[in-house]
Amino acid sequence: QVRLVESGGGLVQAGDSLRLACAASGRTFSVYDIGWFRQAPGKEREFVASISLSGDSTYYADSVKGRFTISKDNPKITVYLQMNSLKPEDTAVYYCAAARTRLTAPVAVSSFDYWGQGTQVTVSS
Repeated sequence: QVRLVESGGGLVQAGDSLRLACAASGRTFSVYDIGWFRQAPGKEREFVASISLSGDSTYYADSVKGRFTISKDNPKITVYLQMNSLKPEDTAVYYCAAARTRLTAPVAVSSFDYWGQGTQVTVSS
């Protein structure tokens, strides 16, 4: 099993920045990719960004390209999501997820096997 714990959410104003962290523990040797997803009230969970733990590949949703940056600290098995120029439409619960298979394009909710409990991000206008 892999345990994921998110932190760093909060209430900010439009244009502000936040950094989310996802700390992984347990059988982390079985994890290839870690991703961030978000879910706003009444909407489906959507992909935000992902990163390979064994390489340098990163993927971003079009809606966050140029504003969000995903990075990793391998020794700590921690993945970060730096969010700049936040907009009210970024308001959602943000989830960290881990995939135990090597994915060609780690962007689908169904491709990830382990999930954190989520952290709320609220951006006021």
